[in-house]
Amino acid sequence: MKVIETFEDLGTSLEDEGVKLMKCEPNYNVWFDDGESFELSTDVARMKLEVEKWEGKDGFERYLGFLQEAHRHYEISVSQVLKKNFTSLLSMMRPAFLRHLLPLHPHESIYSRASKYFWTERLRRVFTFGSMYMGMSPFDAPGTYSLLQYTELAEGIWYPKGGFHTVIEALVRIGERLGVKYRLSSSVSSVELDPTGRNAMGIKLESGESISADVVVINADLVYAYNNLLPPSSYSRALQKRSASCSSISFYWAMDRQIPELTTHNIFLAEHYRESFDDIFKKQLIPSEPSFYVNVPSRIDPTAAPDGKDSIVVLVPVGHLLDEKQGMGRKGLDIHSKQDWDSMVAKARRTVFKTVEARTGAHNLQGALVKEMVNTPQSWKDVFNLDKGAILGLSHSFFNVLCFRPKTKHPSIERLHFVGASAHPGTGVPIVLAGAKLTSEQVLEGFGMDKPWGKGSFKGKGERTRDIDRIRVRPVMSNVYIALLALVLVLAGFVYRWT
Repeated sequence: MKVIETFEDLGTSLEDEGVKLMKCEPNYNVWFDDGESFELSTDVARMKLEVEKWEGKDGFERYLGFLQEAHRHYEISVSQVLKKNFTSLLSMMRPAFLRHLLPLHPHESIYSRASKYFWTERLRRVFTFGSMYMGMSPFDAPGTYSLLQYTELAEGIWYPKGGFHTVIEALVRIGERLGVKYRLSSSVSSVELDPTGRNAMGIKLESGESISADVVVINADLVYAYNNLLPPSSYSRALQKRSASCSSISFYWAMDRQIPELTTHNIFLAEHYRESFDDIFKKQLIPSEPSFYVNVPSRIDPTAAPDGKDSIVVLVPVGHLLDEKQGMGRKGLDIHSKQDWDSMVAKARRTVFKTVEARTGAHNLQGALVKEMVNTPQSWKDVFNLDKGAILGLSHSFFNVLCFRPKTKHPSIERLHFVGASAHPGTGVPIVLAGAKLTSEQVLEGFGMDKPWGKGSFKGKGERTRDIDRIRVRPVMSNVYIALLALVLVLAGFVYRWT
């Protein structure tokens, strides 16, 4: 788990910092329009029952085959992508990477790969909806990203008690112990460069204060940073034209009672699965019938809501905003229009309530709602500076990843680095943490400093591997097969001799 590795790299652990992880079981309940549901779990016995219910005995064997392929996608991606920087096209020419390129299935979609293992439409949907977490349609996302389902099915979903912000607070404490000083509520207006424009010298705050620095690392939205914190350039303009991930209407609800029909993680899939994704990713619209995610943190963490009540988070994926040029001749969410967001939010809320009640048997959710916060594509853009309101940064299509994705180091300005969803290697907390490590290594390299973390080992630092634990390569053929082969060769020799 990448979060655990990050804390170990910092010389500590989640446990030592007081962060307690709790396993969510099941991973998800997936709810369908026909009233059926599917329970995703790390428990192999439970998964066997669930898969065989819809695809028979052979279906479970195919499920194991899907896991095997997704496992390869995960392991190759970790070793050859997440832990490597791709600074140019030549970076992709590494033999170690090229020999793994085809097994990653980058030119097939997640949906097409899943269809080889799952023969019912129901299970194809169950094992492909995770592409939403990359901000992509399962019909467009490269097959490589089946690794998302694999990590959840193999390692589980873990929730930090007190919410994810406890992890952030722990990282802040570690930084403070190491001498880091945090300046909060200090908006940055620009990155300051030397007279040549080729070296970062520090930053300027909106208050007018200048802060000099030996190195500048930007963790703001990368497209926003290039277009607002740095001098205009053809590259910054080109970034705005790149395909972006989706946006969302997100609800944060306080309920005056518990909703027992909902588990910790719930996915509600649209009846017209492909059409709902096309509305989001091809037309940049709010689907009339969306697939959406419902999280009930108070189901696993009692501290997330008062006794007898629930806190609920709902994420409804929608298209990102379109600027004037993108919107010409296209339907979509116009970035400059005075849209009636109140009306759109109200419609999305009604759809969520109606769908949850119809499929789970829950009742009068509107009546249980006592407090609400909302984010829309417009607020994601205005409050969080996310370009086009795209909540997961740039898209992860093939020509938006690896050497084609914006680099962790500025191509022409020295001592200026980037980290975050739109920089290499991509979006999501574990992947961004991997990118943060790559960026840190680049910074240290620039100053001729050694990395303070090691490569790790199978048994741990300083431990001796016992003979019984040594990994031995299995013979290609067992002694029995070797003996049989020898016998066949001898017999073949006799036959040849007598003929």
